[in-house]
Amino acid sequence: MLKDKTLLITGGTGSFGNAVLNRFLKTDHFSEIRIFSRDEKKQDELRRRLSNPKVKFYIGDVRDYRSVETAIRGVDYIFHAAALKQVPSCEFFPVEAIKTNALGTENVLEAAIKNNVKNVVVLSTDKAVYPINAMGISKAMMEKVMIAKSRNAGDTIISGTRYGNVMASRGSVIPLFVDLIKNKLDLTLTDPSMTRFMMTLEDAVDLVLFAFENANAGDMFVQKAPAATVETLAQALLELYNSDNQLKVIGTRHGEKLYESLLTREEKVKAEDMGDYYRIPADNRDLNYANYFSEGEIDMNKVEDYHSHNTERLDVEGMKKLLLKLEFIKEDIS
Repeated sequence: MLKDKTLLITGGTGSFGNAVLNRFLKTDHFSEIRIFSRDEKKQDELRRRLSNPKVKFYIGDVRDYRSVETAIRGVDYIFHAAALKQVPSCEFFPVEAIKTNALGTENVLEAAIKNNVKNVVVLSTDKAVYPINAMGISKAMMEKVMIAKSRNAGDTIISGTRYGNVMASRGSVIPLFVDLIKNKLDLTLTDPSMTRFMMTLEDAVDLVLFAFENANAGDMFVQKAPAATVETLAQALLELYNSDNQLKVIGTRHGEKLYESLLTREEKVKAEDMGDYYRIPADNRDLNYANYFSEGEIDMNKVEDYHSHNTERLDVEGMKKLLLKLEFIKEDIS
């Protein structure tokens, strides 16, 4: 399906973009892969490191429709990963989060439809489910934009993927804990009982491929994932690094939840179980308000959302096995 096709990765110099790029460069899936981002320095570093004529680089910003459309011409598939995703930054600059995460996504999808792209997969986050911070709210709006655009996209199939905590991605807690361990400093925990879904970047790429191959218009895909408490994660790292650093509880920060959800209760009722994944079909009701407010859902009362407190819970040994899938940790330990 993907052979001799052209792929565009927005935000292609970030953690997700790099993981997707590295996976596809090991295969003959695409004859050309375009990296679209605004960071000239990261693009130059990636270009030098890869030195691969199959990879083309486009400087631009998803906020700028013209730069997006230029990069999309002749593209068959798009993985849209460009985003502002740091919770504190988005709290202080919420309008910037909306511009990139919601309006930028609209630009990508509009250009994709106009240029007859076959398939677009957008990247979302568990923070978009019952959001309490600006980053999550902007991503929740991005999901609504994706579903709305998918309804009138012609032959372009638009779908989404929703992730939990992706281990060792930019800004995540695992590299922070490792740095603290190496510098003989206390590991700072916000709340020891706080849980998060745990996924590797390889899991994330698998989910993208699954969406490319199985999506209907407006679908959202979620991978079933185990979770761990922050304390379990910290303890597993201490044991792997044979460290006697202490744990220090600093309290929950602004915009953080005790646990994260990957499916709302409403989504769980209609989700299709596909083995390792859930497919959430789009809500394709029209503006007939009776369908929203007069007709209820009896099964809703029997279901709870799918969250990091009620999924499979990893113990320290299980967390250590998962951590050893990360290359930089394997290299450190060896």
